[in-house]
Amino acid sequence: MTRVKKISDRQPVYWQSRFNLLADQAKDPRLKAFYQTAHIPGHTPLKQVEFLALDLETTGLHPKTDAIISVGFIPLFYDRILCSGARYWVVQPEQVRPDIQTTIHGITHTHMGTCPNFSTILTPLLQAMVGRVILAHYSRIECGFLGKAVLDLTGDTLEFPVVDTMELESRKHPVFRPNFIQRWMGDKNSPSLRLAHARERYNLPPYRPHHALTDALATAELFLAQVADQFTPDTPVADLWI
Repeated sequence: MTRVKKISDRQPVYWQSRFNLLADQAKDPRLKAFYQTAHIPGHTPLKQVEFLALDLETTGLHPKTDAIISVGFIPLFYDRILCSGARYWVVQPEQVRPDIQTTIHGITHTHMGTCPNFSTILTPLLQAMVGRVILAHYSRIECGFLGKAVLDLTGDTLEFPVVDTMELESRKHPVFRPNFIQRWMGDKNSPSLRLAHARERYNLPPYRPHHALTDALATAELFLAQVADQFTPDTPVADLWI
């Protein structure tokens, strides 16, 4: 089994104290309730942790100028996926963006115009996140966009521990961190960490990308394969989260 970098090798994140502070600071009752009930101790073994694979489709890559247009999630444990708990929403951006590339995700302006805005789904989303560790592939998108959307809506900060399947894959394959020249030249010794390419290495089937719920499922399946390959049911969850 490949040795992975543990939390003790990195800067520890004390999520319990962080959540206590955020609960005291939160003005929105939904955020206050989330911080008061959401924490899972870092020493909890994987076999006792429930995760929530989460994916967003957005109008672009920059939370300050772009917006969320769909949200998909699916709960899971380290060894099974709970498909009955899956949810998916298309949401209407606060500002109309005529430059949205609908060919990428298949969500048209007409469809978005008939859907709720983010404020409508915040409560069920937070309820789904409570008591679960968030799972995402390249979690900067999910953390950045959710944080910005919640801040704009409530004035409060949204923070949470997250297990990033891209980060787990980079721990196993440190050669997959190419320098600028390797990226520019397409060095064959630095394969991609993209979700589809990571799944290929575990012989997982291809899915059509850029659908929030499908990508959440794809991330969940990748995580199960990574756990079976790199960890044990007794591994503390803090060894995985960031």
